[in-house]
Amino acid sequence: MYTIPGHHHISMVTKNANENNRFYREVLGLRRVKMTVNQDDPSMYHLFYGDKTGSPGTELTFFEIPMVGHTHRGTNAITRIGLLVPSEESLHYWEERFDKNNVLHSGITTYANRTAMKFEDPEGLQMVLLVADGEKIDHWETWEKSDVPAKHQVQGMGSVEITVRRLDKLASTLTDMLDYTEVSRNEREAIFQSVPGQVFGEIVVKYLEGPSERPGRGSIHHLAIRVKNEEELRFWDEQVKERGFHSSGIVDRFYFKSLYFRESNGILFEIATDGPGFTVDGDVEHLGEKLDLPPFLEERRTEIKAKLTPIE
Repeated sequence: MYTIPGHHHISMVTKNANENNRFYREVLGLRRVKMTVNQDDPSMYHLFYGDKTGSPGTELTFFEIPMVGHTHRGTNAITRIGLLVPSEESLHYWEERFDKNNVLHSGITTYANRTAMKFEDPEGLQMVLLVADGEKIDHWETWEKSDVPAKHQVQGMGSVEITVRRLDKLASTLTDMLDYTEVSRNEREAIFQSVPGQVFGEIVVKYLEGPSERPGRGSIHHLAIRVKNEEELRFWDEQVKERGFHSSGIVDRFYFKSLYFRESNGILFEIATDGPGFTVDGDVEHLGEKLDLPPFLEERRTEIKAKLTPIE
């Protein structure tokens, strides 16, 4: 039986790639590891931010949709992203940094039983910094050119919050199909971990009745979870189908292979392989500095670039 070692990446919607680029590089101090396009609609940017190489478990990705409207918050949606920082001292550093950059934040509080600080990006995307207490993704690499000191840098993704009407349905998918462990539960919330005791594969499920979220800028499109290789991906493809969900089948995204499915509340999950990674078409030193296209789109480079607004 294969297991899920944690989150792979999480994908969001932005209205303005330039403003998004400024916030995630200059405020959060992440590295832009890949500037490419949505492979299903190459008229829009797809930006990836993470650690030095964009390691699985560190990647925040954004689709630029210039005409997108506001998000109308509701249920049946992925609603918050946890980002790991090394210590409570780091939270004090980030509180000062957020104040300096006019970032809306909660101050130091708790979230999912951890010392934390909730904040939002300029488009209202809801996130939370979590004190890692010594936990970090083993392959996380410091980005030396970040202006955030290494001892306070974001070290990857932690708890991901999903809000649904039918908590038991999602709980069953996570535990019975994907082999997550339920570590706590009350009437309104349950916490699941893909690796028991580790936050980098944690999902916080909240129960909420009411209308479904209407996505827009600052909304979360899908959560991708990790597998090692295509052999494991084929195994999970069969599990998804046996569960009665529709699988996209295996899709080659060039930087990784993946499949997509929606669970019973309509939450979109991706299952993605660790490799080959973002260095497959670029060296580590220059990742994210130019527009990279997968081979099947390369012949359309001139046409694609003409439709994109240059990013600083």
